[in-house]
Amino acid sequence: MSPPDYRAMLAVAVEEARLGLAEGGIPIGAALFARDGTLLGRGRNRRVQENDPSAHGETDAFRKAGRQRSYRDTLMVTTLSPCWYCSGLVRQFGIGTVVMGESANFHGGHDWLRAHGVEVVDLGDAECIAMLGDWIAAHPQVWHEDIGQD
Repeated sequence: MSPPDYRAMLAVAVEEARLGLAEGGIPIGAALFARDGTLLGRGRNRRVQENDPSAHGETDAFRKAGRQRSYRDTLMVTTLSPCWYCSGLVRQFGIGTVVMGESANFHGGHDWLRAHGVEVVDLGDAECIAMLGDWIAAHPQVWHEDIGQD
């Protein structure tokens, strides 16, 4: 079996981030894939749109994937390093791999995940860095709310 095409998977998460941005939300997208590349669920940060502090991109994708017998052979692909809340989701359900578009704008729990046996891949994607970085510069108060900073 050939290795997963992380860039193609990231494109799905980036598309979700763009949709969130177009809706007036925080441009963070995610997708959950099976190891063979099958898309299980995709989502985006909907905190602003739904007035729901738990509606992060990873949780949205996870919910849309529905119940899985096991998550060990799944990949959570996200445009940004997962926050502690989403890192907890990865650990709780044993998601085997996290692929992130970037960790320049936010350094979440990916080191902790790696230390607990999760494969972590940081693509350092320029588009992800620019899209969120520009948004943070324009909306610092909403960003600080999203990451739990006063």
